[in-house]
Amino acid sequence: MDVTISQSSVRGAARAPPSKSYTHRAILAAGYSHGALVYDALDSADTQATARAVDAFGGDVERDGDHVEVTGFGGRPAVPADVVDCGNSGTTMRLVTACAALADGVTVLTGDDSLRSRPQGPLLGAVDQLGGRAESTRGNGQAPLVVEGPVSGGEVSIPGDVSSQYITALLMAGAVTEEGIGVHLETELKSAPYVDITLEVLEAFGVDAEATPDGFAVAGGQSYEPPNGEYHVPGDFSSMSYLLAAGALGAEEGEEVLVGGAHPSAQGDTAIVEILERMGADVDWDRDDGRIAVRRSALTGVEVDVGDTPDLLPTISVLGAAADGETRIVNCEHVRYKETDRVSAMATELEKLGAEVTEEADTLTVHGGETDLRGATVDGYDDHRVIMSLAVAGLVADGETTIRGAEHVDVSFPGFFDVLYDLGAVLSRQ
Repeated sequence: MDVTISQSSVRGAARAPPSKSYTHRAILAAGYSHGALVYDALDSADTQATARAVDAFGGDVERDGDHVEVTGFGGRPAVPADVVDCGNSGTTMRLVTACAALADGVTVLTGDDSLRSRPQGPLLGAVDQLGGRAESTRGNGQAPLVVEGPVSGGEVSIPGDVSSQYITALLMAGAVTEEGIGVHLETELKSAPYVDITLEVLEAFGVDAEATPDGFAVAGGQSYEPPNGEYHVPGDFSSMSYLLAAGALGAEEGEEVLVGGAHPSAQGDTAIVEILERMGADVDWDRDDGRIAVRRSALTGVEVDVGDTPDLLPTISVLGAAADGETRIVNCEHVRYKETDRVSAMATELEKLGAEVTEEADTLTVHGGETDLRGATVDGYDDHRVIMSLAVAGLVADGETTIRGAEHVDVSFPGFFDVLYDLGAVLSRQ
């Protein structure tokens, strides 16, 4: 599907979907339990992949109205009867790799073309250190993967600057091993707030894990048992970032965009509010009510370190293109290893829209003062975050902007274009 967006103003109330990061963890945590209800779970292509994996390991995941009912496998995953297809979800593949290491046999994991190009090697090495077997069928550290267990726990050493999801996977699986798992980080941890999310979800399911001087640790022999057998997923700040950016750049004069579901949590991407404030946006966050109001503002470029918030890079780059002055996005090399190389993708597509951009290995600089955004046909790279960010750029670009492959927003924000349309965006779909 292609979507064409014309320069237009927005106003009114919207609600971002539930958090994808929390939903992944909650569904798998419920799978590790004997059973739980997960309320407000995001229903998207990625989270459906995690649900399929829980099914494959002997659990059962069924959506029923406002919640997902999970019959778990009680910490003892069965050997899947077939290959586990993780689709486009890197989170699923990494969390499931550690889960597969608990099964008494061989599990094969694969995914789509994009997922089969993403790095898994450090996590495979960690499974080997625990006494299991984990291999890339092509010998390049990428899926398809073959994982054989069971592992009983132990100590692992792993880099922290490739993906925090490796640590999440090991902590979640380690709780139900006999010995537990200690994770020693060889390098500085990137995307640290995502591990904070994991610790928060583990605590909610009755599992104790903790930071250590050189990493993290989780004791073995624990059970996943959420209070009252249920868990509630908070709203997703990564998804909110596009709505907040749309308001800051395109709110109708004298009006505001009001975004609901914005309750405080461990999500690092809550930083989008502070970033907007630094850029000069008129934004108010009522933390008690979980609502953020934002109005059109004259923005000024800033420097932003995305070491802990990689998913915000596409949004920040668009804000920078519409701001005065220079916006420097630093510490972003790890953002190149997402669904696509998001650093290069945003540089390329913003240039098509008339932006002046300088791309370096670890820095993306958007020269807003030298930029006049104009409509063009741009590529979404089959990447939900690239697509939604370019849609926000289309709101303020002169003329029409057509985004190719826009259906991939279903990965994290099904109905995104419906929400944008309801706020007043002029758009059409082909």
